[in-house]
Amino acid sequence: MDSDHVDLLLAQWARQRPDLDCTPMGVLGRVARMAAIAGREVSEELKGCGLLGSDFDILATLRRAGEPLTPTALYQSAMLSSGAMTARLDKLEQRGLIRREASPDDRRSLLVCLTEPGRELVDQAVERHVANERRLLAPLTDEEQGQLAALLKRWLLENE
Repeated sequence: MDSDHVDLLLAQWARQRPDLDCTPMGVLGRVARMAAIAGREVSEELKGCGLLGSDFDILATLRRAGEPLTPTALYQSAMLSSGAMTARLDKLEQRGLIRREASPDDRRSLLVCLTEPGRELVDQAVERHVANERRLLAPLTDEEQGQLAALLKRWLLENE
């Protein structure tokens, strides 16, 4: 198998610190590099739909929920601050992708709803997003992808 960038770093550490087992750096370094590369690729694909990652997160959360959500539920799901969420919602509303309406159960609360253009855009974006992720994972077989997903899930269950 060819060497990657992380192999170079590990070889340098092995020369400088032969007493130190840097094997964990190989795993976590590759995960970090993969996340950075995938993040860039995902951002570029979403830009093609006219969306920032945070816009997509909000629209996709509303689409997955299948019903209006409060701004609080959205900001907890998207992991944005409430101020950042308000700014994103303002921009999405100005673009006609969402609307805010009074909650029928609590007049002090608002609900965020997808508009029809918002639903159409997020449906298009998620199709492109999934195709892009499939392209990024293409070097791995379906079985390897399943193994990797299972290993990462096991790690996350222990560390989240």
